[in-house]
Amino acid sequence: MNWKRILYASLLIGSTFVAGLAGVAGGGLAVYVVMNQDHAQTAAISTIDQPLSYGNSTLIVDSTDIETSIVESVQKVGPAVVTVTGTIPGQMTFFGQSPDETVSGSGVFISDRGYILTNNHVIEGARNIQIILSGGEQYPANLVGMDAYSDIAILKTDSKVPAVATLGNSDLLSPGESVIAIGSPLGEFVNTVTVGVVSATGRSIDTGSGYQIENLIQTDAAINQGNSGGPLVNLDGQVIGINTLIVRGGNSSAVAEGLGFAIPINTAQAVASQIIQYGHITRPYIGITYQSITPEIAMAYHLPVQWGVYITRVANNSPASDAGLMVGDIITGIDTVALDENHSYLNILYTYQPGDTVKLDVSRNDKNLQIIVTLGESKSN
Repeated sequence: MNWKRILYASLLIGSTFVAGLAGVAGGGLAVYVVMNQDHAQTAAISTIDQPLSYGNSTLIVDSTDIETSIVESVQKVGPAVVTVTGTIPGQMTFFGQSPDETVSGSGVFISDRGYILTNNHVIEGARNIQIILSGGEQYPANLVGMDAYSDIAILKTDSKVPAVATLGNSDLLSPGESVIAIGSPLGEFVNTVTVGVVSATGRSIDTGSGYQIENLIQTDAAINQGNSGGPLVNLDGQVIGINTLIVRGGNSSAVAEGLGFAIPINTAQAVASQIIQYGHITRPYIGITYQSITPEIAMAYHLPVQWGVYITRVANNSPASDAGLMVGDIITGIDTVALDENHSYLNILYTYQPGDTVKLDVSRNDKNLQIIVTLGESKSN
């Protein structure tokens, strides 16, 4: 809502102007602004239920409206949320077979054909996948496809579909906007609802696997183990994110609270569409096994660069072998984008498509080379 446009319009019509707003960013409060044509001022938003006067302007805020919006949003999306469970088979150890492990998370129906959106890490390696509806009914579900890089997976069930969630536009999110997380923490507290705000957008988290999950939504809505795969919802009852992880602390002993992260629904929807249509995600690949280089590793092993990837294996008949890459080569950049703390090898590589030709900056025996590679195709399923 453009306040300047509202104020200007009220002056033009030359009469008292009353504007009602619901779902405003940063709280979703219903705000009523009353002003006359001679003295228009913008009043600050308050959360108390009483009029506030600013010159000849009066602001009346009804805080019960945000509660109504939360309840209505939960009633709209809640029936589409499911608990996801699975079994990871035990592994053979020195002491014998370890017991099977039960895993759980959350998911949300995105199609009346039974497709369920969840996280890859919720069901990775799991068998006997089951879903539990909000009403308690339990049904089997099959894995359609998964993508570790985006942490998205799609399940399908032939059971009834109680509701389908409406997907919003995560590109329109702003810090301060009220959001609701729905999921099943610990796999026991089905359809738990927590409320918070969008703390920030565009966050990146290092996975520890050589790439970052990028463009995440940060929220202080409580997210716990088992919430993964559940929806993050706005006050219009639209899913704008898929809850994926929490951060409790960094490298220090400090413990953080209220640091939850969700995959933007625009990203999740794009990945889900490919998985539903093709059963997999197609990504580019070069055909190498590598070790990431950081300044600490470079110092320990006396390497000539601070950032990059050290090639430990080149696959036969791969784009890398065709281009002449060798074990011991260090890739330091792709198409003039240097690998560093904020630009990992995979994050840069995945901005391209299979068949694209890229120029690699390579350090070999203390010499700097540029090697042209035509990217191959890798399927994530």
